[in-house]
Amino acid sequence: MTKTERQTPGWWLWLSTRPTHAYAIIFGLLSLLLFRQTLSSLASLSLHDELASHILLIPLISAFLIYLDRKRIFRDPRYCPFVGMPLLLTAVVLWYSLKIPLSSLNNTDRLSVDAALIVLAWVAVFILFYGTGSFKTAAFPLLFLLLMSPLPVVVAEHMVSLLQKGSAGTCYALFRLIGVPVIRHGFRFSLPGVDIEVAEQCSGIHSGLSLFIVGLLAQHALLQDNWKKACFILCIFPIAIFKNAVRIVTIAWLGIHVNPGFFHGQLHHQGGLPFALLSLALMAGLLWLLKSPLPFSRTHHPSRQRGLPAATPQLGSGVA
Repeated sequence: MTKTERQTPGWWLWLSTRPTHAYAIIFGLLSLLLFRQTLSSLASLSLHDELASHILLIPLISAFLIYLDRKRIFRDPRYCPFVGMPLLLTAVVLWYSLKIPLSSLNNTDRLSVDAALIVLAWVAVFILFYGTGSFKTAAFPLLFLLLMSPLPVVVAEHMVSLLQKGSAGTCYALFRLIGVPVIRHGFRFSLPGVDIEVAEQCSGIHSGLSLFIVGLLAQHALLQDNWKKACFILCIFPIAIFKNAVRIVTIAWLGIHVNPGFFHGQLHHQGGLPFALLSLALMAGLLWLLKSPLPFSRTHHPSRQRGLPAATPQLGSGVA
């Protein structure tokens, strides 16, 4: 090793032997400079809005997933300008052409569109330098970046409404199941000595978003079949509703039978951990069921495992 090589930093040698990575990093830094104002606004929104508190974590999680699978993702990188350049130009054109139309939207909706365009630009740069093959391998962590987009106001309101209705219906069923006298009036419940309401702030949308993100990561890491992944993701919504209903019914039961202070105590405002563990346990059980081999799977037939033909039942072979 020469004296110059010994004095050269290791990271610089790594980049010099991998020019593709160096060019991709340069383009990535340029994108941070170009989108700095929007990225700063996203960071500020993440720190001040509970519905967007996950935004700062999404790029870190995505980068970590790419790092874990780097050997497969970057096994055979190829420049792909025929796909990457049109996508990149589309993102840049939309970025500048939508500035005036988006100015009439509220801050959250505007940031939602801008964040989606930033992700499109990053995906285009990735395809440009690494090709469509690497993109297919890294599709999940790259598309996972779309969670950087804040929920549009209309979508958030619709989700709150669905969660609120689902929680109210499940609460009513749980009250009847445990024998608590209850009269339901929409989202209001008349219980012995007290009336409660499943308000919008009790819809559980914050924990529901957290469960959705955790569920996405879990199905990506632990499930192989697409239908199992889809089934698991679809079950997250009912699990979030059930967990929220259990929380409301538990607090109501304790407030009626133990101490009315539970209606306004720490369990009500800061006691989400035990119920979060319940939802995680339900998700873990569902994952275990989906990972278990199907009982009618061919690979578990004893005769087939030994390479023997399956026995054919004999009808009418008994002695009369």
